[in-house]
Amino acid sequence: MAISSVSFLHFILFFLSLTPLIFSSPSSNLPQNFIVHVAKSHKPILFSSHRDWYTSIVRSLPPSSHPTKIIYTYGRAINGFSAHLTAAQAAALRRVPGVLSIVPDQIRQLHTTRTPHFLGLSTGSGLWPNGAYGEDVIIGVLDTGIWPEHQSFSDSGLSPVPDNWKGICETSSDFPASACNRKLIGARAFFKGYVSYQGKPIDGSRDSASPRDTEGHGTHTASTAAGSFVHNASFYEYAPGEARGMASKARIAAYKICWSLGCFDSDILAAMDQAIADGVHVISLSVGATGYAPQYDHDSIAIGAFGANQHGIVVSCSAGNSGPDPFTAVNIAPWILTVGASTIDREFPADVVLGDGRIFGGVSLYSGEPLVDDKLPLVYAGDCGSKYCFMGSLSPSKVKGKIVVCDRGMNARVEKGSAVKLAGGLGMIMANTADSGEELIADSHLIPATIVGEIAGNQIRQYIKLSQFPTATIVFHGTVIGTSPPAPKVAAFSSRGPNHLTPEILKPDVIAPGVNILAGWTGASAPTDLDIDPRRVEFNIISGTSMSCPHVSGIAALLRKAYPNWSPAAIKSALVTTAYNLDNSGKSILDLATGSESTPFVHGAGHVDPNSALNPGLVYDMDTSDYIAFLCTIGYDSKRIAVFVGGTATLDVCDRKLGSPGNLNYPSFCVVFEPNANVVTHKRVVKNVGSSVNAIYEVKVNAPANTEVKVSPSKLEFNAENQILSYDITFSSAGLGWSSISSQSFGSIEWSDGTHRVRSPIAIKWHQGSSKASI
Repeated sequence: MAISSVSFLHFILFFLSLTPLIFSSPSSNLPQNFIVHVAKSHKPILFSSHRDWYTSIVRSLPPSSHPTKIIYTYGRAINGFSAHLTAAQAAALRRVPGVLSIVPDQIRQLHTTRTPHFLGLSTGSGLWPNGAYGEDVIIGVLDTGIWPEHQSFSDSGLSPVPDNWKGICETSSDFPASACNRKLIGARAFFKGYVSYQGKPIDGSRDSASPRDTEGHGTHTASTAAGSFVHNASFYEYAPGEARGMASKARIAAYKICWSLGCFDSDILAAMDQAIADGVHVISLSVGATGYAPQYDHDSIAIGAFGANQHGIVVSCSAGNSGPDPFTAVNIAPWILTVGASTIDREFPADVVLGDGRIFGGVSLYSGEPLVDDKLPLVYAGDCGSKYCFMGSLSPSKVKGKIVVCDRGMNARVEKGSAVKLAGGLGMIMANTADSGEELIADSHLIPATIVGEIAGNQIRQYIKLSQFPTATIVFHGTVIGTSPPAPKVAAFSSRGPNHLTPEILKPDVIAPGVNILAGWTGASAPTDLDIDPRRVEFNIISGTSMSCPHVSGIAALLRKAYPNWSPAAIKSALVTTAYNLDNSGKSILDLATGSESTPFVHGAGHVDPNSALNPGLVYDMDTSDYIAFLCTIGYDSKRIAVFVGGTATLDVCDRKLGSPGNLNYPSFCVVFEPNANVVTHKRVVKNVGSSVNAIYEVKVNAPANTEVKVSPSKLEFNAENQILSYDITFSSAGLGWSSISSQSFGSIEWSDGTHRVRSPIAIKWHQGSSKASI
């Protein structure tokens, strides 16, 4: 039976999500790393510490010709340890009393100046001054480390290190004690899982076994979240101006968890465990799973984030870069703040001018000498050896002295231009295909090059095909700021929903700037990360949900400073209910993958609005007990829940259930209509956090198509500080949505007291037969 390309992709992603379970059979004698969740209370009294107990357990396992050892012990983010074991030993370990769960250690991947102004942040009013620029709030950045000498990490003007800080600055030959200061107050490296996986020490020519960032990603994310004020920042002549992080007076604690092969769960959990102990207030994690998001109790990031949430820590994560396909968002547990990526109002135009006079807009960060000829021969890479321009695949006889059109996809964007250069080409036009649509990402090419959208790419290929002597040139225009094209737009690469684990929880939560973002860079790596690139820069411009995540992490730090008693859920609620859905031309935010209006499955509640989040009026609050009730509602038993709460879950832990996952007090709504359920009712509870004790909120309903929405009561009358009131919201299907299995529609409700607008998006989906979530 034929399978559609989308269905086939879903199958492959689902298969990848099961791979660790499929290939961990007891018959395998090759050791691997496992994460072992243990009930903390089961430790026998004869052991003085949990580590002693864990060591005893490991020593009692069946012998192996391979070394059996503990890698880490954990006590805050989770309870348990990680160890290097054979599958047979892991099977034996599962029978040990107190062992709750054993999962293979997985490799996760990175989701890889103008933005404060675009976000409306200013020194005169709003969240910056009211949040004291995040002063003394500590952001733990879990990434590739940090380049401590960068001026974004200057501590000029900062007060002494906060008293609640309990962390350290790990020192080494390339990371002296002086690397830390009152801005960068702590730095650690976690590589035991990586080393155990490799079976050999770290290769110093590729990685530094210290907190020093040799890749660049960690320096970029840390400076985005909390970088100090820097004058005259730019990437060569592009994006000149003043650079600063979202929370420029917040403190940074750098936890290096990612290495040349990726980021291992065992190392991530060790860093989260340590960050909790060190006293961070926000964890920023631009890392995630490959393929579908794992089940919550097999997702180490979700489990570690649950532990951090129990300690009052906001965990902000990237949604992933696997768009535009549906169901691709990762880090989708409801206690995580999940961030997608969008554009800002700054472009780096580089136009393609064809020999027939037509001009097609593109973007580029090329900084070398311009093309000397305005009519160079133009060829399509598909006619020269490889349409994707793989290294070594292009015929020099067909490329030399010409501009080459390369299709986007399959290999790194900058690598395509390098392949053209090595084959003797003079320039490169990268043409989007349907997967990327009209999304344009600027790159610092080593050859005069630009990228154009799918529509332009198709016309340029057609010109080459039909013209006897096709020619072209590329004209570079530097940096342009304005409302044309409008911004924000959602990046095509930004991973999106629906949530494949729990369709009733809308993910991502919000979008934030993640395309062509200028921030600090390492001194050890080229801006392109290519070996043939000799350049070193202080600032770099890159894209990804990795860039949008630290924007929101920094904003969360500002809110944490403004409202130190707010829970992580309240901070998330403030960001979600104040997000906006119109671009700077006053029209609905578009999706660059399709060119059409974006939807809540793509952008969540919308684009973050920091200043509005400072005064949300109402918040939807939650705590650990609500998340436990949620897990019970989706079918978790006490043993599976014990993984999240350190083995303290009793048999009656699920006495409280929510009736439906959609009854979690989430600040958005996602409703699934099944054939036998045309009416769905959810309950919500809101807390008045506005300045007026006596406030009356009335609801305005923007009902999705083919859906009736009723809110009861339609008016909420508050008369006490931090008073909590509840309402029911009922969704009724009109039946017309059943015409297509993928039918969906969108709307919102908005509570207002005349001053505040507390908006929650609504996503409706009609299912026929088995749902995606049941896979």
